[in-house]
Amino acid sequence: MLTKQLGPHGPHVSAIGIGTWSWGDRLFWGYGSQYGETEVAAAFQAAVAAGITLFDTAEIYGWGESERLLGRFQADHPSSLCLATKYGPVPWRLTQDTVLRAIRDSLSRLQTDTIDLYQVHWPFSFLMSYETLFKALATAVHQGLIQTVGVSNYSVDQMRKAHQLLAQQGIPLAVNQVRYSLITRQIERQGLTAAARDLKVTLLAYSPLAQGLLTGKYSSGQSPAGARASDRRFKPDGLRKLAPVTNLLQKLAMVHDKTMAQVALNWLIAQEGVIPIPGAKTAQQATENVGALGWSLTTDEVAALSEASRPWL
Repeated sequence: MLTKQLGPHGPHVSAIGIGTWSWGDRLFWGYGSQYGETEVAAAFQAAVAAGITLFDTAEIYGWGESERLLGRFQADHPSSLCLATKYGPVPWRLTQDTVLRAIRDSLSRLQTDTIDLYQVHWPFSFLMSYETLFKALATAVHQGLIQTVGVSNYSVDQMRKAHQLLAQQGIPLAVNQVRYSLITRQIERQGLTAAARDLKVTLLAYSPLAQGLLTGKYSSGQSPAGARASDRRFKPDGLRKLAPVTNLLQKLAMVHDKTMAQVALNWLIAQEGVIPIPGAKTAQQATENVGALGWSLTTDEVAALSEASRPWL
């Protein structure tokens, strides 16, 4: 199993992870009506059986339900998995103690003694300064509550600030989790990918399949259910604009005897310091995600996909 490291001193994890936003989320993904615990438990087992070690969740996913589900599922694999979750910097959290309390609540839901990767979900500061927040996270590391610190959705300047504040406490910034796919490449234009390489910060790419747009599953006659149905990208005009990318994905999928999703994920794996974390609501989806590993696009194929998706820079 190909592995990558989280930051300069963090754990080595599988080169693809599983994002668990859909586990327990009723509003956006329809958990409880279109699928449920049986399906996501099967997705977890299939992923672990295939060698996936990184599972990413957040306290806000399903209002804690995603953490609770992952906690129950991982009970038989306490030492082999890397559990990553995220802290929500909401306005009523004002002190270091509220940060530590949030961490302990996540520990309880995850049924573990330490969190392998703890990330700040958004770069909101509200009434708590960055200095207070990252000092609290450093305290949590020193207390053994968390092992590695990351951020999410941080800009270049915000990431550099977080890196600086943690360095003052002797702790490296390991991760910045950002939206990144063939058709969401703005972070490259913004200089985030280059800055992350400079700081030795690993990028976790969420929505690496653009919520299904890069899978070939949707067409002008088949739209997704739920909140995605109102997304203009899934409408006929949006799908036509994506054709240069999806047509090339389909061609390369045939060349390599893979699916379009596996090709799109393999393009991300080929990017230096990037780990995609696609979601998986079923065992079939988890197995398909893992199929992005064990082979590689050629250098020319990676370049061709980059060129076809250039309008999304």
